[in-house]
Amino acid sequence: MKALWFHLMPYPDLKPDFKQKHNSVWVDLAPGMFNPEIGHRAYNEYIDELVYAANAGFDGVCVNEHHANAYGMMPSPNLIASALAREPSNAAICVMGNSVALYNPPTRVAEEFGMLDCLSGGRLIAGFPVGTPMDTCYAYGQNPAVLRERYYEGIELILRAWKEDKVFSFNGRFNKQRYVNAWPKPIQSPRPPVWVPGGGSVETWRMCVEKDFVYANLSYFGHQASKASIAGFWRQMKEMGKEPNPFQAGFLQFVGVAESRKEALDLYREPADYFYNRCLHTDPAYANPPGYTTEATVRASMGSQVMQAAQQSRMKARADQSDIFDAGHVVIGSPDEVAETIRNVCKDMNVGNLMLLLHFGNMSAQLTRYNTDLFARKVLPQIKDLFEGQWENRWWPTGMPANKRVPAGSTFADVTGIAAQ
Repeated sequence: MKALWFHLMPYPDLKPDFKQKHNSVWVDLAPGMFNPEIGHRAYNEYIDELVYAANAGFDGVCVNEHHANAYGMMPSPNLIASALAREPSNAAICVMGNSVALYNPPTRVAEEFGMLDCLSGGRLIAGFPVGTPMDTCYAYGQNPAVLRERYYEGIELILRAWKEDKVFSFNGRFNKQRYVNAWPKPIQSPRPPVWVPGGGSVETWRMCVEKDFVYANLSYFGHQASKASIAGFWRQMKEMGKEPNPFQAGFLQFVGVAESRKEALDLYREPADYFYNRCLHTDPAYANPPGYTTEATVRASMGSQVMQAAQQSRMKARADQSDIFDAGHVVIGSPDEVAETIRNVCKDMNVGNLMLLLHFGNMSAQLTRYNTDLFARKVLPQIKDLFEGQWENRWWPTGMPANKRVPAGSTFADVTGIAAQ
């Protein structure tokens, strides 16, 4: 089992009446609401939390891309990943991901991921999301009818740029380049492992099977909401004659650990309320533009996680958040209770990659560290053995050994030492 610490990097100062006074946390949120001093503190605090998790025993740390969004302040996850890449850790750096269709040309993704893989010593996991409607169609003005075609072509260009040893030309529908030259190239050969975050489209399942990518279901509502999508992926794998290797699938789960369930309720009620009643306050008008959802996905009756969140955000705020915990949107309890739930869920869904939101909402740095530390010390040892020795994991970074990587600051220390002599 691989356990990855995921950060959304929410804006921590949305007021209690945010839902009543503002239309949406996404797309049309007033830019004047952003306080750069709060942003300065939050970014540095959040990077510290990712570094702490990387050194606490988690297999990897995850960042992702959103635009015009107060619950995800990472328009460029590569910037955050570059700060993590120099850390002396063996943790994988999972950029989940770069929204490929928004890069013109997508060669930019090949270049920056190459840089990150070199910086980190071959620890990069390259995420290729289609992107939410809010990010792609509204914040960045892409045509939803051709978004997926643009996405496929971008992936083709990136993978070829990593593979080729000579400069080549690319003449696609959306990208035409006389000289494609991905310099630098990643350390990992033939390429970093590719993970595709998705909410449950048939086309994404098929692409992951065909190209041997990891399918990672990212849901705001935990394992209960991920079950149908993960089951659909495994059906697709079976139809296409592939083995059900659990390491080719992943899902996202909010978790709050404490010494007891009662303490967990007390500690995590406020952050959960902040996330579900403020961070997910999204206008449904932005959630499903015509052409974004394909006919095959509609016929498969796969619901959009974004649309579900948008519809729920229009419901009256609830003072009692116990249903969020009871429904498994956020798994809470003692370490043993949390470990038992996660083991059962991962075995039931046959998933070998668990992405964990141990910070959510307006959780303080102190509570985040408490949650992270307790999970690392008392939950991880109870779940790490899942699928051990049963399957080959072909989707994990295969970079340089730690003893061959250049430690941060070491080359400068060597130079100054010589100068001092």
